[in-house]
Amino acid sequence: MLLFSVALIAGLVLLIMSSDKFIEHSALVAEKLNVNPMVIGITLVAFGTSAPEMVVSAIAALDNAPEIAVGNVLGSNIANIALVFGITLLFSSIPIATGLAKKEVPLVLAITLLTGALLYDQALGIWDGIILLAAFVVILTILLKGNKDLKSELEGELPEDDGAPVGKSLFIALIGLVVLIGSSKLLVWGAIGIATALGVSELVIGLTIVAVGTSLPELAASVSSVRKGHHDIAIGNIIGSNIFNLATVLPLPALIAPGLIDAGIFSRDFPWVLGLTVALAAAIFIFQKTTRKSIPRWVGLPLIASYVVYLFIVSTSGSV
Repeated sequence: MLLFSVALIAGLVLLIMSSDKFIEHSALVAEKLNVNPMVIGITLVAFGTSAPEMVVSAIAALDNAPEIAVGNVLGSNIANIALVFGITLLFSSIPIATGLAKKEVPLVLAITLLTGALLYDQALGIWDGIILLAAFVVILTILLKGNKDLKSELEGELPEDDGAPVGKSLFIALIGLVVLIGSSKLLVWGAIGIATALGVSELVIGLTIVAVGTSLPELAASVSSVRKGHHDIAIGNIIGSNIFNLATVLPLPALIAPGLIDAGIFSRDFPWVLGLTVALAAAIFIFQKTTRKSIPRWVGLPLIASYVVYLFIVSTSGSV
């Protein structure tokens, strides 16, 4: 049990560190090879926030533990809204960016409802994965369409050139990728071991420990952005991460290890994903009509409380 716990914690730490290095230096390599900045920016926007979930879910599916992969996606979306956004709100009220309710909110609601429709038959198959990936293309097109400041925003995502030769950046990126895959393997191995030792399902471990772990980058980014005064980044980071988790990460177990899923995923976990997403959308719609046009700090308390309730429900219904 101790060995599995150490493996899981070490896997999480290495995962977060290697993810940042891999993404940063991959972007630097592309910059130095004169790849279009917009292409690099789109890639960073689309995959940057969901990279840990993506690699962990792929490794879990390849290791014949698809429920850890699915639990990681749904659990991360729950944690992002209830835990990450809840904690972020404790630091500051969050101003609601203009246009958020017209574009990003409808998109996160749409992809969440689509996911529910695909999970309704309690199976996750290849066609489900294809449909979600197709939805991702549509969503990305809508997000990028009609944005007058798109080029400057995307170029703003690029890391500053460190002046190092391209070979060095490529080497660091490759090392980051190797560590990223290895740490994900270590994390999944530890998670499976803990699930077995505690007599709980792999789904529960995916929904809780693994999900919270892979949501740590979102928490760090959101709290940091709020403390630096970039409040719009905080809420955009949460919504963007949830969209890409469902549209790009969930297809991985569908394509790699298609099959039946635990009945609790649709009856217990998905309603929490949908409910919290609707609650966040409602808060955005309601508070944007107020004079301050921001979500107040007190909203963080019921969000965090809801996560505690969810953990209690999962823990009492998660034995094998």
